[in-house]
Amino acid sequence: MSGLIRATGVLPPSSTTIKGAASGCNGSCPSTRATSVGDTKAPEQRPFAAVVGCADARVPVELIFNEGPNELFVMRVAGNALGPDVLGSLKYATDRLSDSLKLVVVLGHSGCGALTAAVDIFLEPADYLPLATKHSLRTIVDGLLVVVQAAAKRFQEEFGPDVVARPGYRAALIEASIVTNAALAAYSIQQESALARGTGLEAVYGVYLLDARRVWAPTAGDPSGFGLARAPRDPAAFAEFGHAVARSERIKSLIERGP
Repeated sequence: MSGLIRATGVLPPSSTTIKGAASGCNGSCPSTRATSVGDTKAPEQRPFAAVVGCADARVPVELIFNEGPNELFVMRVAGNALGPDVLGSLKYATDRLSDSLKLVVVLGHSGCGALTAAVDIFLEPADYLPLATKHSLRTIVDGLLVVVQAAAKRFQEEFGPDVVARPGYRAALIEASIVTNAALAAYSIQQESALARGTGLEAVYGVYLLDARRVWAPTAGDPSGFGLARAPRDPAAFAEFGHAVARSERIKSLIERGP
């Protein structure tokens, strides 16, 4: 998956590098790595992309994107949750690292444990009771339930109310919720941060598929697209995205055959 973030447009999974996705780099941003082993001077921090990833040990952001030290400003948290710590870190990056920062990436991954827990609670509300005294975990799940509800609503609109009886409904709802959560986080970052104020920064999303080792990023124009995709621009575009996810081959195959 060498250099995924450097691509341009709706970003392809290979052939170009992550820096081309950053406006103004076009695949030729200067390297910020140390130039020699003997150089003991601490380099200035100059990442070209900020990445909101998951805490899951199977999703090492720098390795997935084939990037080295001082090239990515990485925040990893369960379920890509946009809590105060993550948003504060992004605020620091956009304010203090704006000379080099060109892109914000939200990277989810298949089989996310946080989204799986949220889907299971959505399907069986009694499972919420063990979280009643676990405030830190409950806070994460509460924020994700909105995404699960939105994905479930799109499923009913696309497949009818009987979709809940399909053999792979749970598995499909988990994966649809994961990519919806990543896109919603990118959309929220685009709308609520300095990205919305003419800085030239772009917010994109994708989901790393653990089995295929590829990044999936469905869009309204390409429900089965791979690479990274720009965040939906407004609520109407986000609604179109939701329908595209439900129509994607990945989700439809999961609904029919199960995990």
